[in-house]
Amino acid sequence: MSEPIRPGNPDPIDFLEIERLLGEEERLIRDTVRQYVRDRILPDVAGWWETGDVPARELVKEMGAIGLLGMHLEGYGCAGTNSVSYGLACLELEAGDGGVRSMVSVQGSLAMYPIWQYGSEEQKQEWLPPMAAGEAIGCFGLTEPDSGSDPGSMRCNARRHGGDWVLNGSKMWITNGSV
Repeated sequence: MSEPIRPGNPDPIDFLEIERLLGEEERLIRDTVRQYVRDRILPDVAGWWETGDVPARELVKEMGAIGLLGMHLEGYGCAGTNSVSYGLACLELEAGDGGVRSMVSVQGSLAMYPIWQYGSEEQKQEWLPPMAAGEAIGCFGLTEPDSGSDPGSMRCNARRHGGDWVLNGSKMWITNGSV
């Protein structure tokens, strides 16, 4: 049985005392991402915001090289970590910059996951390895000019036209769209 949470925990960051519940691999992943954020994100993030010039493609390739993109998926160049490790990695990225964490979340969960879960084997082979490596970047478009981010009032639609799909409508604020 685990120890109860006690008042007066000496670590204000780990106020829920999660640290003792983490496995060695989870700690290693968290610490690796924390160090990446310290070395690569924190020294430059204020300047990126000031100039509006984020080296997004460079960051995506770096994060692919350390296994962050699609890290919670199995195979196809993905790390295959558990959900706790993915959550810890996102927490550490968010501590550095929410936009960087968003790039990773959109890439892995909104772009790669649907291909991994529902795509054909051909689509998985074609897209997942380069996406995991940061060589291909997925986007996500939810927000519409007249609907905001309310899926129930969206007007954008798709219709089949022969062997193709035709998209009608417009989107704005496409996450990873400018990368």
